[in-house]
Amino acid sequence: MLCGIWKRDVVMCQELVCRMRHRRDWSGKEADRMRDEKAAADRILQQEIAQGNVPGDVRQRSNGVSALILHKGKELYYNAFGDADAERGIPMKRDTIIRLYSMTKPITAAAVMLLAEQGKVDLWEPVSRYLPCFRGQKVWDNVKGEIPAERENTIYDLLNMTSGITYPDGATEPGRRMKAVVDDFVARRERGERVDTQEYMRGIASVPLCFQPGDRWMYGYSADVLGGIVEAASGMTFGEFLQKEFFAPLDMPDTGFFVPEGKRNRLAQYYDMTEEGILVPHKGSHLGEYCGEDAAFESGGAGLVSTLDDYSHFALMMVGKGAYEGRRILGRKTVEFMTQNRLTETQRRTLNWDSMKGYGYGCLMRVLMDQGEAASNASLGEYGWDGWTGNYVTMDPGEEFVLLYFIQRCGAGGISGTLRRLRMAAYGMLE
Repeated sequence: MLCGIWKRDVVMCQELVCRMRHRRDWSGKEADRMRDEKAAADRILQQEIAQGNVPGDVRQRSNGVSALILHKGKELYYNAFGDADAERGIPMKRDTIIRLYSMTKPITAAAVMLLAEQGKVDLWEPVSRYLPCFRGQKVWDNVKGEIPAERENTIYDLLNMTSGITYPDGATEPGRRMKAVVDDFVARRERGERVDTQEYMRGIASVPLCFQPGDRWMYGYSADVLGGIVEAASGMTFGEFLQKEFFAPLDMPDTGFFVPEGKRNRLAQYYDMTEEGILVPHKGSHLGEYCGEDAAFESGGAGLVSTLDDYSHFALMMVGKGAYEGRRILGRKTVEFMTQNRLTETQRRTLNWDSMKGYGYGCLMRVLMDQGEAASNASLGEYGWDGWTGNYVTMDPGEEFVLLYFIQRCGAGGISGTLRRLRMAAYGMLE
């Protein structure tokens, strides 16, 4: 009897040892796999700063680059390479402050939706209820010239970029007129005049729409107009509202519409690529934005500056269904509303950028609808946006996954081959 028990215990011990060894083998393989994927991410980022490593495509070169990957609140990866400011010899770091450009837009959408939660705006209300200068807008017709709009634009039109409000663009008459308006504002600011957000609203409203409200999707100043609506509905400047409702509760001390003098040594230079493939400091103002001490125009489409960690707190709130570290910022159903495609089939046909293949759009963000069309291993429902200087965010609510990628190279917006590789490697880190 005792002999049988002893034999049984020996077998059980052998099985336990085998299982433990098997676990160690697999945990070792998992650790090796994670190291390989992190090394792949390093390699992809380093390619961004290597000269000549992408033959025939100078757009892939950058001066400084950093990335942060989070999963369920845990950091899977961070690294930075190159210089934030080559002329001053300042390396790219975790606390480097960058110009977000259009990565401002998701924060603007969140601000509008918070006001909707508070009952201060209705998404179907006409824009003119808050900004009377938008009443009676005209639409540009290539044959007839200016014709009356069939209806007024609504807040919902602005959130989905179906308003017909253009950016400066030499290809259309409204685009040329918008460029003249913005160039005048920038020239006045450079002469020392103060041109604030509401004056920008009046200038934008003076330009005819490119099409009848709701007819199709088109990228433009819609988000900036939403910033003006936030001011009118809240009784605060846009920056004050964001600071009170988002930046303070989300622990985002380095995010705002201007960079104080004491932090300007952390502000990354942004660069243009010459035809010869040489990076040179950018001069001028792209969309009328300004991040100096007196940022009178608080651009809801392109004006914010931030850091990797600051923006990650906003992203974690979004994938956390409106909550961050126990603090409720937005309602769960509000975030759910924000992160779905809101374009009709007709409108989506004009969402024709290469970087938007497989995506829909809503509340100023892309939303993944077809993995195959996008050639991406990201989850269906992944959402986010990018900026004119190449910075980019992925937010995946199902995985509670965030990828942030920062560079400061003008005209590098949209998902590139480098970003596709980095995102594939990032999703490969998930168990």
